[in-house]
Amino acid sequence: MRKSIALFAVACVLGGIVSVGSVGAATQQQTATTAVTVKAGEFFFKLSKVSIAKPGTVAFTIKNVGHIAHDFKIAGKKTALIQPGKSATLKVVFKKVGKFTYLCTVPGHAANGMEGRFTVR
Repeated sequence: MRKSIALFAVACVLGGIVSVGSVGAATQQQTATTAVTVKAGEFFFKLSKVSIAKPGTVAFTIKNVGHIAHDFKIAGKKTALIQPGKSATLKVVFKKVGKFTYLCTVPGHAANGMEGRFTVR
């Protein structure tokens, strides 16, 4: 009987350690997302960060501070049109290093300055 109780106690302790390890791993994955704020206007983008140190997830929060609708496209992902005064968030997973062009796809906007490069090192 004592042996069963001891084994049960060891199993509970080990189970707790495994659970704590799993929670730690989940927390690390959650904190791996980099937040980048983007202000969009006529005719510019201003990013709070223009690069990240290694591949990973970036949550771009785009606020349209201009007077006409804009969108934001990077790495094959794009927001819907963002109306003046409104915001949108775009999560992008960068799996490799490189330079990624971002732009507004509204005709003429990129040509007038709404484009740039985001670097993943």
